[in-house]
Amino acid sequence: MRVSSKGQVKGHGFERQEETISRFAAENGYVVTEIFRDAFTGTDADRPEFNRMLGVILANGSRTILVESLDRLARDVMIQSLLLAKLAQHGITLFNCVTGEDVTACMSEDPMRRALIQIQSVFSELEKSRLVSKLRRAREAKKQSAGKCEGRKAFGERAGEKEVIDLMRSLRSVENGQRLSFAGIAKELNDRGVGTRTGAPWHTTTVRNILCR
Repeated sequence: MRVSSKGQVKGHGFERQEETISRFAAENGYVVTEIFRDAFTGTDADRPEFNRMLGVILANGSRTILVESLDRLARDVMIQSLLLAKLAQHGITLFNCVTGEDVTACMSEDPMRRALIQIQSVFSELEKSRLVSKLRRAREAKKQSAGKCEGRKAFGERAGEKEVIDLMRSLRSVENGQRLSFAGIAKELNDRGVGTRTGAPWHTTTVRNILCR
């Protein structure tokens, strides 16, 4: 199973893929012996979890891989061809659980089926490229209208944080004849139980970075 990035690991991608694969396995008499989850781009042939899977397969004698669909193997047509060639070299069969196709057999035995699979891959790659382009345009439009689009929000931009900054500034002021150091402010905040964004204790550098930016 594969999602494109670590940020998608907590989504429903893996769950959906596993349901499809498990259903195909049960209907076709396969027993799933191990599941491999890859959070990696589908446009790169050198994928850590895919390589680990190959090592396990070559060691345990299994010779079948089940994927939800071919774009989970890879979206890029050239990368698909490279990975399929690597599987064929070791006598490994790959099934597309959505279509039920033995992809490795189709690629090696039937030129017309191979062409159709490659066409499917081209459209899958096109779909991904269009989605990326659409998201990029949306981010650029939002950035132009709002001045900022992505990235981690600075401390003070989330609810309740502006009040913490106001407290820091009041502790830093000299109205009471005292001017607390950054270390003193950090200690005061910790003593008062004022939380940081991450829940970690306040430190001198954290306070300095917020007040001096």
